[in-house]
Amino acid sequence: MVKYLLDPHDRKLVAALTADGQRSPGKVAGEMGVTAPTVRSRLKNLMAAGVLKVAGLIDPMKARGLTVALVGISLNSHEQLDEKLACIGSLPRVNWCAVVTGRYDIIAEIVCSEDIGDLYDFLDQDLSKVGGVNSSESFVVMKSRRKWLLLPDAVVREFNA
Repeated sequence: MVKYLLDPHDRKLVAALTADGQRSPGKVAGEMGVTAPTVRSRLKNLMAAGVLKVAGLIDPMKARGLTVALVGISLNSHEQLDEKLACIGSLPRVNWCAVVTGRYDIIAEIVCSEDIGDLYDFLDQDLSKVGGVNSSESFVVMKSRRKWLLLPDAVVREFNA
């Protein structure tokens, strides 16, 4: 996979949107010293390249009804790391997952309701469907700082119900 090279204008645009994703192209353009059409074009290009996504984020420590957990996953074999990463990443409660060094092969962040049964269902039903999992260990996040989440599909569905 080739990574997209962010030039200085792209970096300024991303920084501006990180501070406030609702900032208008005109205001961002003024801060960057370019025109609003330039900002819109760059934004469109970054989004088309899959480098940037502008979305609403939520702080799970301030919103009732959400529990965040990290799940360390050890696989039976390292032969299919990419495939397992893709499978785990597509599970509806997974916010993000990554192949890591250390004790686990993959770490996943999941978001579920405050009911601990959701975490149990993730481990018992969702993760077991992936296959090839030797073991897992869960860590419920009790408190965090600067933790903004893009909600995973399963939680978005619950919020829309």
